Order: sequence, then C-alpha cells, then structure tokens
Amino acid sequence: MRRALLVTITAVAALAAAVGTSPAAEPLGKGLTMYMQMGGNAGDGATWARTNGALAAADAFGIKLIEQYSAWQPEKMLEQFRQAVAAKPDCIEIMGHPGNDAFEPLVKQARGRGILITVGNSPLTRIQKMYGSQGTGYAGVDLYAGGAITASKMLEAGLKPGDKALVYGLLGEAERGQSDKGLKDTLEKAGVKVDYIEISAEANADSSLAVPVLTAYLAKNPDVKAIGTQHGGVTSVIPKALQAAGKKPGQVIVGGIDLSPATIDGLQKAWITVTLDQQLYLQGFLPVMQCVLSKRYGFAGLSINTGADVVTPKTINGLVPLIEKGIR
Repeated sequence: MRRALLVTITAVAALAAAVGTSPAAEPLGKGLTMYMQMGGNAGDGATWARTNGALAAADAFGIKLIEQYSAWQPEKMLEQFRQAVAAKPDCIEIMGHPGNDAFEPLVKQARGRGILITVGNSPLTRIQKMYGSQGTGYAGVDLYAGGAITASKMLEAGLKPGDKALVYGLLGEAERGQSDKGLKDTLEKAGVKVDYIEISAEANADSSLAVPVLTAYLAKNPDVKAIGTQHGGVTSVIPKALQAAGKKPGQVIVGGIDLSPATIDGLQKAWITVTLDQQLYLQGFLPVMQCVLSKRYGFAGLSINTGADVVTPKTINGLVPLIEKGIR
C-alpha cells in the first residue's frame, strides 16, 4: 500500500514538473494562493508533519500558502473558512470536523466565487461527491477502517473476549467520529466489553485535560484491560494517566493514533501498544498538489487513504530519525 502510494505521488509530481516547468518556465503554482486548515496548534505533535508537508509542496510548486490552526475546534474551523473565502484565494483546504451540514452552504458560496475546495484529515463525503469533478479531493485516513485496524492490533496484542476496554473518543463529531466507531465496533464484535467516554470540547483542544478523566476512570475500573482512542493528543497523554493510576508499562493494552514526541516515548517504553500512522506529511503535501493540478489543468479530486498501517514498540525506532525531522 505504502509503495503504491509513493509511486503514484512520485509519478504525478513528475508529470506536473514535466508539463509545467522547464529551465525557462515558472513554477506550476506561481500566482496561486491557498488557505489550508492544519488542525491543532502550530508545532504540536499531531500537526507538525502536516504543516511541513504542506510547506514542502508549496515551495515545490511555487504557490503562496496561508496556514490556519484551530485547536481542533469545529466552530473555529467554520470561522476560519469564512475568513479565507473573504480573502478570495484560489483554493481552500478544509477539515471535516464540523460536518457536511455546517460546511455545505459555505462551500457552495465559495464555489460560486470560483474558489476550489479540497478536504483533508476528516472527510466530508457528501461535499466530496458534489464537487469531486471540480477538484474537491480527500487526503486522509479511511476513518472507520483506521479505527478497525487499531482495534484489530489491540486484539492481536492479547485483548480477549470478555475483557473490559475503554474507548475514549469523539463519536458525537459527524464523520470524524467514524474512526472511534470503527474502533468500538471491532472490539465489541470480538466479544470485548466496551465502556465509552466522549472527549469533551476542552480536552479535544487541550489533551492534558484528558489525564484526570482517564485517571478517574482507571481508579473506578481497576480491571480494565485496554484503552483505545483515535485522538492523537489524547494518545500522547495516556501514559501519564496510567502512571498516575499506578499501572506498569504493558499492564493495560493501549491503542491510539499519530506519532507525537510523547507517543514515541510511550511506544519505546511500552506504555503504548500500537498507534495508527496517518502519515501526516502526506495530508499536508497532497492537498496543495490537488489545488495546483486542479486549478491549472482541471483535474478531478483525488481520494487518497494516507493511513493503512500501524506503529508498535518493535517498529518505532526505525522511524524516529524521520519523525524528528517532522516528516513522519
């Protein structure tokens, strides 16, 4: 899967370079401006690689890129979109956390002004179908499948039918919640007894606030065998909660997502059992490429699943050099 994706990206980039550049030609994206929603906060572990990928693509194609950070707050994403539309750029990349109903009238308005819209990180399936022929693509995880992959690896790590597990997620967030649904459904189908807690808006924005929630749950449920989430920030703080609850590394199976510095440490010390790798650099690079190719050549939207594999304590060390560069 990764090899095929790399070959596809390389081929498309080479095609763009061959068609749009020569010793005398200007960069393919010169003169274009793009606003892009990055998700969390500038420089955080769940955002840094995405930002680096977007900046690399902007530099390669010569496009002006304006970053937007929302601390994962849906209402802020909508407000940032309105601000971007008012600036009349050529393209805007949005994240699907607010949902199709919230975004659809705003996207319709933007398309009426000739602004190309593409989607990253969390899908907007209905909007993607409506405007796919006009360059609206998606670069991100197949959310339900990503959650299911994480759950399957937790089961392989020793979680058994009848065991108790906690899923700490965002089922209330439109399509974004599909990742936690895939996680929860897969565990339940395997016979695991699942408790569920919704991540609050406050903990969604500041993951440190998840620590007392998890610590309190662990105190009341000392028999819990596993904790699963599809929130990158929350994944990074689960080791702190386990330590506060008096647990030892490996005593509780932990399935999460992303590769923040704290998550890397958690993997290396065996606090975290498995984490889904979204390959966030691609979630930054591909929407910029989508914008340039669709604006210049009218290409339809590309839908690319950037997360089809996991990282474990056995595989993390080989990725660390790239993670430290903000690529993985």
